[in-house]
Amino acid sequence: MKKLILGAILLGSSLSASAVAPGGPGCGWGNLLFEGSSGTGAHLLATIVNGTSGNATFGMTSGTNGCDTSGTLTYSGKSLLAMNGVLEEVAQDMAVGHGEALTALTVSMQIDPNDRAYFDSVMHENFGSIFPRQDVDAAEVMDNINAVMKRDDRLKHYVS
Repeated sequence: MKKLILGAILLGSSLSASAVAPGGPGCGWGNLLFEGSSGTGAHLLATIVNGTSGNATFGMTSGTNGCDTSGTLTYSGKSLLAMNGVLEEVAQDMAVGHGEALTALTVSMQIDPNDRAYFDSVMHENFGSIFPRQDVDAAEVMDNINAVMKRDDRLKHYVS
C-alpha cells in the first residue's frame, strides 16, 4: 500500500510540477474570470476552467487569450526525490535493479515505457556513482542520475 501511495505522489507531483505560469501569468479564460482573486480556491478554479475548456492550450499556440510562451518556465518546488522519504525507496530499488519507486521515478521523468527496463539496468549498474555515500541528498542524486543518462546513448535524449 505504501508503494502505491508513493507512486501516486510521484505521478501527481510530476503532473503538478510543470512551471510557474505556463503561457504567462494571465493566460486563459480562467485567469480572466478570476482576475484580481487570490488564494488556493481562485487559482484552482482558474486552472480547472483553463484545463477543461482547452483555451489556455489554444492561447499558447495561437498567441491569444493573454498567453505568451516567450518566457522561461521555472519550477521552485522540492525535488520529487526529496519528498516523503522517496529517496530511500528509490535507492533500495536501484540497488536491486527494479521496483515500484524506481518505476514511479521513470514515469515522473517521462521515460518511454520501452526504455524503462533499460533505464533500471543502467541505474543499477551505476548505483555507486549515483549514491556515492550514505548522506547524499536528493539534489545530488538527481544530478548524478542526469550525468549517467547524459553519458548513455540511449538515455541522453531524456536529459536536457
